[in-house]
Amino acid sequence: MKALKYFFMVLLMSASMLFGADFGWMSGLNTRYESNPTGLRSGLNERFNVGDAVISSVVKSVAKPADAYMILKLAEMSGLSSGDVLKRYERDKGKGWGALAQSLGIKPGSPEFKALKAGHDMDAVSKKNAKDKKDAREKSNEKSKAKKDKADDFSDKSKGKGKNQ
Repeated sequence: MKALKYFFMVLLMSASMLFGADFGWMSGLNTRYESNPTGLRSGLNERFNVGDAVISSVVKSVAKPADAYMILKLAEMSGLSSGDVLKRYERDKGKGWGALAQSLGIKPGSPEFKALKAGHDMDAVSKKNAKDKKDAREKSNEKSKAKKDKADDFSDKSKGKGKNQ
């Protein structure tokens, strides 16, 4: 009986630590954006594409930049609105992000939960967008060059220097 009691005590402590602990990467995100609120809003808008009104509402409602990210990320993962997630966050704030994620249907040990614990994905989106912009610029340059070449060919033909002349 004593062993069973000890087992449940260890299990309960493990669950408390899992659900009550904040994720380690959040402090780095806070450090990065606490002195750059414009960068935070821009980064969140770029990452979640939810509009300035939603971003402003979430950022004003939480104490730290990483909290804003987590509200938006959990809303995305759960399919709920950021307002609904924010209400649950305010109600259950002391329980930790793991408990909030679980209450939204994100199970501990699931790939989604592991992704939350692994860190934010704001940099990945910025890098992808930068690559997309670079690719679009290169494609535009190729089109411009093709148009210029075509115009040069037309100009040569009109001067009697065409290939069939």
